[in-house]
Amino acid sequence: MQPPGPVNEAVLRRMTDTLAHRGPDDSDLFLAENVGLGHRRLSIIDLTGGHQPMANDDGSVWIVYKGEIYNFQALRADLEVKGYAFRTKSDTELNLRAYEAVGSACVEHLRGMFAFAIWDARRRQLFVARYRVGIKPLYYTVQEGTFVFASEIKALLQWPGIRREIDPVALRQYLRLHYVPGPRTMFRHIFKLQPGHTLTLLQDKITVREYWDLPLDGAEISAAGAVEQFRQLLEESVRMHLISDVPLGVFLSGGLDSSTVVGSMAPLAEAIQTFSVGYPDGGPGSELTEFAFARMVAERFGTIHRELELGPDLYWRSLDRLTWHFDEPVADPAAVPLYFLSKYAREFVTVVLSGEGADELLAGYAVYQKMLALESLRRIPGTKLAARLGRPMAGRKLRRYLDGLRKPLRQRYRGVSTLFSEDESERLLVPELRTNDDEHDIAEIYFDRSAALEPLKQMLYFDMKVWLPDDLLVKADKMTMATSVELRVPFLDHKLIEWAWRLPSHLKLHAGTGKRLLRQAAAGMVPAPILSRSKLGFPVPLRGWFQGELGRAARLLLLDRDGICSRIFETRQLEALLAKHERGTEDFGGEIYALVVLALWHRIFIEPSSVATTPPAMSTLGNSL
Repeated sequence: MQPPGPVNEAVLRRMTDTLAHRGPDDSDLFLAENVGLGHRRLSIIDLTGGHQPMANDDGSVWIVYKGEIYNFQALRADLEVKGYAFRTKSDTELNLRAYEAVGSACVEHLRGMFAFAIWDARRRQLFVARYRVGIKPLYYTVQEGTFVFASEIKALLQWPGIRREIDPVALRQYLRLHYVPGPRTMFRHIFKLQPGHTLTLLQDKITVREYWDLPLDGAEISAAGAVEQFRQLLEESVRMHLISDVPLGVFLSGGLDSSTVVGSMAPLAEAIQTFSVGYPDGGPGSELTEFAFARMVAERFGTIHRELELGPDLYWRSLDRLTWHFDEPVADPAAVPLYFLSKYAREFVTVVLSGEGADELLAGYAVYQKMLALESLRRIPGTKLAARLGRPMAGRKLRRYLDGLRKPLRQRYRGVSTLFSEDESERLLVPELRTNDDEHDIAEIYFDRSAALEPLKQMLYFDMKVWLPDDLLVKADKMTMATSVELRVPFLDHKLIEWAWRLPSHLKLHAGTGKRLLRQAAAGMVPAPILSRSKLGFPVPLRGWFQGELGRAARLLLLDRDGICSRIFETRQLEALLAKHERGTEDFGGEIYALVVLALWHRIFIEPSSVATTPPAMSTLGNSL
């Protein structure tokens, strides 16, 4: 797999310039023979000494790297004892030396978040690695004998000759899930390196290896002392996540997860800065705003607290820009407030901590209890027959539950948040796209792996392997890095993950309440009202928004004869969906939002002759509102 000649410096520079938002502080290239590496740096640790691409002493090994290694100081001390000398204080050099010491096994020693590539000229080998649960993205493609990789797809698309075609399997997955699960992307010829995997390119051969997975042997740890052990592990993780040579803060929603992060930080840091986002008083969605709870936590721990109000006009004017930052369609409405909160926080800090990962680790979503209830109902004689008979008279939401009664868990569970059912997506697509030729259904893969586990752990395994890395963490990374902010997630330290995974299920979900262990651990630390709150997230009032002027703009965009939706969807089905939502007989707010995102993505990434290297200006939805 040898490219025909030297790497084009201008192309490589254009690729790295496309990623300027991910690294505004420094940039450089390495070019040698038919190898090229480029890097954009966001300086966090060793501000003057972490320049990349970075080489070893004789220039035979080079690295480009995104992320942070939180145990780099301990690993550095071990390597120094073995005779390795360090020129800088950066964790980038630690990765380089660790590779020199143990080769590809270096990833097994790293504790942090990372995506990196190492060119080993001695072996003529490229080694690429990604953290155990993702966090930092890494995409790649092979074009006419050339292996090309980057932190974002838009950088890959600067490479000459890369085809921009929709993957029909990915399209169907998107309609079901509102995101595309890896290793696919919405581009037919571009792939994600999966979390917990490495990729080696040697002698024209690509080898992908899984180096980490959740412990699936079914063994559980004792519940005795679990609360105190959890506190200690979380405190250790938070302490490690505070390593920084630049200011840092916390995204504080007022929910249990972020409040616990702030509480764990309190004994370890001074003048904690916290940031919250919500809707203006009296406006759409104001009843969903969590400012009061965030203020309660901020007051308890004496943080420097700041709030940002987000109105619907600003929300929709940002969609073109944020779609460009996402690279592929991800229909998560909470991405918009996260982007603006990150942009606001960047005025004060460069690094922020957040509470992502606690729900997947400790069963915090209500869907788990609902699925387990369906499992119990399925065991009652006659239930499946009653579900089939009652289906024609049921509304859309009830139909989904009735369908769930007729299917085993592995067939009905597709993660925390789903959109169109299989029947709905098949009816919506034009005939040539309806054939389900998925070689491996994504849910089947992970339910096969976890088949020996109890139902709750099967769902948690799916969400840790699919929903978490391909929706939540993609959103977290892309929206924060769009504003040159680094997001850190203490709940996703792999030592904490492995320990919590082996907990008995009753410490996660008990009497219909999730995250039981976290509530017990946070008792006495966070304000009492936070402990008893139901999970809210950041709800977006899509139903009401799409029934007014915004709905008319969405209709124009989705039914545009020159747009992608008119080519891949049945017009009658699309019109019926919009009409039902406008009349208020059915709520298709989430589905309409996903179709809008898809249409904007196609307009930005597929229709033009080239993909812009800078984000589009703030505009109105589809330039129509």
